[in-house]
Amino acid sequence: MSEIYLGLMSGTSLDGVDGVLADFSGPRPSILAHSSLPFSPRLRAELLALNSSGSDELHRSALAANALVRVYDQAVTDLLRQTGLDSAAVVAIGAHGQTVRHRPQFFDGTGYTLQLNNPALLAELTGIDVVADFRSRDLAAGGQGAPLVPAFHQSVFGRADEMVLTLNVGGIANLTVLGPGLADVIGFDCGPGNALLDAWCQQHLGQAFDTNGAWAASGQINSNFLAVLLDEPYFSLPIPKSTGRDLFNPAWLNQQLEKVGRLAPVDVQATLTELSVSACAASIKHYGADSTELIVCGGGAYNGHLMRRLQWHLPAIRVKSSEALGMPPLQVEASAFAWLARKTILRETASLKTVTGARGARILGAIYTA
Repeated sequence: MSEIYLGLMSGTSLDGVDGVLADFSGPRPSILAHSSLPFSPRLRAELLALNSSGSDELHRSALAANALVRVYDQAVTDLLRQTGLDSAAVVAIGAHGQTVRHRPQFFDGTGYTLQLNNPALLAELTGIDVVADFRSRDLAAGGQGAPLVPAFHQSVFGRADEMVLTLNVGGIANLTVLGPGLADVIGFDCGPGNALLDAWCQQHLGQAFDTNGAWAASGQINSNFLAVLLDEPYFSLPIPKSTGRDLFNPAWLNQQLEKVGRLAPVDVQATLTELSVSACAASIKHYGADSTELIVCGGGAYNGHLMRRLQWHLPAIRVKSSEALGMPPLQVEASAFAWLARKTILRETASLKTVTGARGARILGAIYTA
């Protein structure tokens, strides 16, 4: 039986879709191909707008989901073209969808999480079974539904004899503390990763992101503003916890700026970078102080200034990109969703109660047959 699965990821950074074709026949996944496709400006703007309440949301959300799936389909086509494989060789596609709301345990005790997706359309377009809706089952069991990838991190980065840390810096930054066994794994969202940095850069430079953190590195960290930012109650919440653009968004940032008055835009960027780094470093010192290695993945791993600030805050820990371990930073989460799809197809649990706070491990995802 084939062990080839395909994973698709479009995260809170809203920069586009990353896809991988992975072979799980060996002890570690072998990445056969990687595809990265940007969102059109129109789709990106609509997905970003749908993170907030607006007019005619149901109609707009449905159409945005269809548009997203057509980008997914392009990624699938590209991956198959690169490898020369037929769609019949792929057991299933893991397609997470685009998170536009994440409010676990709010309102009625269960809360909700919403990912825009149309997995039925993706199955129809590709002719491949699709696994989607990975978070809902964990929420139903009383969990946060996030982060989803710590069990995958354990399978590829975990070591039997020491603690290892992984930090995914996407739009939101999440930390995984990998102990010797699954029962020792914890994971949670530290706070903002690139989301605020990208939004501020777009607003003031007209660029999608701050390349290598160069703009932030040219500014000055404003200690008063940083203290205001770090006073956000989320940072002091106990784990398990997760967050998203529901909290860390431009409106939140503007509220904090009003407390300190006008600052030079470049200094705001420098301080926002320090916010992301400080929140991650504080989490690492609290939950992973015994580790000597931090593996960074996600787009933030390509931000040289952010990586240097992390190392400055964590002098006793080796900070390295996941690239050094043979998995480029933008392939990690897409690979995780290929792995999660495989776990669903095999009817194996993939969630960890130590991570999400659910009543127990659950089989995640819903299957849409081609």
